[in-house]
Amino acid sequence: MFSHLRSAALVLAGVAALVACRKDEVTSLEGPVPTPGFTVQLNTSQYPVVATFTNTTTDAFLYQWDFGDGSPLASGQNVTHTYKAAGTYQVKLTAAGRGGTGISPQQPVVIPSTCGNAAFGALTACAGTGATSWTLSDQPGAVVRLSASGAVLLSSTTLSACQLDDQFSFTSAFTYSYDAGAGTYTNGACGKALSGNSDFIYKPNGNLGQIVLQRPKSFIGLPDSVANKTYDIVEASSTKLRLQGTNPDGTKTVTTYIPQLSALDRTKQFLTGGSSRTWTLDNTVANAIIVGTEANPGAYNVSGSAGSVPACQADDEYTFSSTGAFGYDAKGETFTAGVYTCQPGRTDNSTTFTFGPATGAGIAQLTLAKTGSFIGVTDAPTSRVYRILSIDNQHMTLRAGSSTDPTVFTFQLKAK
Repeated sequence: MFSHLRSAALVLAGVAALVACRKDEVTSLEGPVPTPGFTVQLNTSQYPVVATFTNTTTDAFLYQWDFGDGSPLASGQNVTHTYKAAGTYQVKLTAAGRGGTGISPQQPVVIPSTCGNAAFGALTACAGTGATSWTLSDQPGAVVRLSASGAVLLSSTTLSACQLDDQFSFTSAFTYSYDAGAGTYTNGACGKALSGNSDFIYKPNGNLGQIVLQRPKSFIGLPDSVANKTYDIVEASSTKLRLQGTNPDGTKTVTTYIPQLSALDRTKQFLTGGSSRTWTLDNTVANAIIVGTEANPGAYNVSGSAGSVPACQADDEYTFSSTGAFGYDAKGETFTAGVYTCQPGRTDNSTTFTFGPATGAGIAQLTLAKTGSFIGVTDAPTSRVYRILSIDNQHMTLRAGSSTDPTVFTFQLKAK
């Protein structure tokens, strides 16, 4: 009631001001009291929904709109308003004329939800938190450039760390943010961070739909000038997002994203490649193997210069799968501790590993299930605990031994 009186008072104040300005023409307020009314039409071809309100009031010349969503009051005879959330909103119109002020009954305006759209639901985690962050995939082909006819012109191999730390976040309230991390990859190098925010429009278009960014110079994935800031959704699920944009020259860029993972999940993603990944000792670097204690990891021995790891040890392959399977391929021979020579291979593809947070130094650790199984050296600690000290898409530093083992081995490995 008080809000109605306040609205009416504001409009009447406007009427009084108008009369004061026209005192030579009008000396009193006379005439019928306005009976406010309006119709509404919703544009549901894109989201957020835009409502167009058409005034049907007569005998009025000042109008004030309350859209029912807590937004500021608006003026004007016919107006539009954007609703960023689904729901039922009670809208009312206050109108003033020569005969006084009238207030319309509240009229419900029902805004439909787009969360039922599978692509939008995946993009924004609409049914859950209402916000999702994505990063560029670390797999080959994360960025593909196509000709206007669809022929592949370029397909990425390994993206730079400057690209892989970028985060692209979408909310069900139609806001978008880009966090560049250390910098934005531009013109073949990591450059100035171009982090920023933008509203976006989602257009279902009968398929997976389109994302249209609203802020100039905003972008998703690559800082290219995608035409009209419009990105077609090619694929959308809880585990993968693929977007396609058309460039000014007619070529198209397809980018693939994965959900932003926790540090632990991201480490496992690097370890297994998302399904299965094989690693070998990195014999191209110095000290690929060092032996010592937790306090002094190189106290006992270092392998020496690059290329000093024996060939029958350097060619061993260690494969980790996302399901927890572990395989060791000796490639014919295994370099065996004690005798320190190449011996018959101990190839074994029948064990598993558990994965979790590291105890002591490390970002994660894995434990091999089978007695006698090993990584790197055959005389690794019998705890069969291996802590990942660092990892990316191509390199891993792995320490054999728990934080309480008297001797630890630290390896440099590379992805095959």
